[in-house]
Amino acid sequence: MALKYCQSHKCHTYDTKDRKRGSKDNRVNQTRRRSNLYYGSGNFCSMNCYNDWAEDFIDRAVDQISGRLHEPMTLTEENAWRRVWNPNRYDRDYNRVESEPDYIERNVITNEVRPLQNS
Repeated sequence: MALKYCQSHKCHTYDTKDRKRGSKDNRVNQTRRRSNLYYGSGNFCSMNCYNDWAEDFIDRAVDQISGRLHEPMTLTEENAWRRVWNPNRYDRDYNRVESEPDYIERNVITNEVRPLQNS
């Protein structure tokens, strides 16, 4: 399993035992390296590191990746389709009904159902 580094630019500034590296007289703090990082979609070792990163870079990430909203988004019948689990996939005895798909599309406004559109 590959080890990953915490992506916070301030991770090394936290003084903990697992960040210490070097011999007794030459100890320095280093960024944490783990096989699993559990915060921020697997990019940060702790919420402190995630919050440090977000405080400095979240505005830039929103602007460059998704684009900042300048007016509200509206849910309409045309964009209200969601992929959901098909409740008719199994009969009352929990036997699989072969003719039914696993997922369907349901309109969350009208409750209309249609077969899943492959995309």
